[in-house]
Amino acid sequence: MKFRSKVKRSAFDDMSISSEIPRSDWHNGQSPIGLFVCDFDGTLLRTDRSFSNDDLEALKKLGELGIARAIATGRSLYSINTLPISNLPVDFLIFSSGAGINRHADGLIIRKTGMEAHQVRQAIQILQANRLDFMVHRPIPDNHAFCYFASTADNADFKRRIDIYRQFATPLDRKQDGFDRATQLLAVVPPGDARPLIQTLRRAMPDFNIIQTTSPLDGCSTWIEIFPPTVSKSLAAEWLAGKFSLNANQALSIGNDYNDLDLLDWAGCSFVVRNAPPDLTGRFPTVASNDNGGVAEAVRRWLASDSFNHL
Repeated sequence: MKFRSKVKRSAFDDMSISSEIPRSDWHNGQSPIGLFVCDFDGTLLRTDRSFSNDDLEALKKLGELGIARAIATGRSLYSINTLPISNLPVDFLIFSSGAGINRHADGLIIRKTGMEAHQVRQAIQILQANRLDFMVHRPIPDNHAFCYFASTADNADFKRRIDIYRQFATPLDRKQDGFDRATQLLAVVPPGDARPLIQTLRRAMPDFNIIQTTSPLDGCSTWIEIFPPTVSKSLAAEWLAGKFSLNANQALSIGNDYNDLDLLDWAGCSFVVRNAPPDLTGRFPTVASNDNGGVAEAVRRWLASDSFNHL
């Protein structure tokens, strides 16, 4: 049985800033018959940072069939555009775990969401009280830039992320003077069981959406992403589906990590790639790994299923 993610809504709801695009401009003026939403790192993107030809052909096939195609990634627009994606056959990029949506053909940001200054300060205080190392990311489209705060001296993954974005990273003033709106906060937790800490943060921050993901840098640290409750991959996918008068039962999702859970629960048909953690492969139908055409296999299985043939 699938359970939909329940995200508490609050005063954050007014933080969503959307540019409404005329319906005739969506998907080449056509009305798509379904929605494909796929995670990026570890799902579509292979370990060597390339794409499988089989996966690319499957994406083209979806477009020919009138399926709107979206990538859903935790990366910022800046980060994902450091990779060769200009010719990737997709229609939309859901970036920063759903904080923004970009129309791939022309680069237009059609939806963006942020946190207000007083909520940013509240989150900072809670992370500091829990002695966490974290970043505070600027509003979209500049959310690749961040301020950082170190509570500990030995967090290799945290330091590595700062080094990667050194030109965009500045220390956070302990008084937080002048810090205004933000897209998100991201805490980096060294390898180990982070579940008790995540539960502690969720109790302390009921008006935020807290998302767990595995560090894409060392593959074993935990990143804890903190957003307003209007932000998740599933909420962005649901918003996008609504623009096409589609619902979850007309959607296919594919993922590989914990930050895909809400999306996998939302879509009517979901798969995880074989390189996903065991508790995900035990919960969702599993396809080949990201290095072996898992996306193409998921697409084939969906197109052959009763759920697709009844769209």
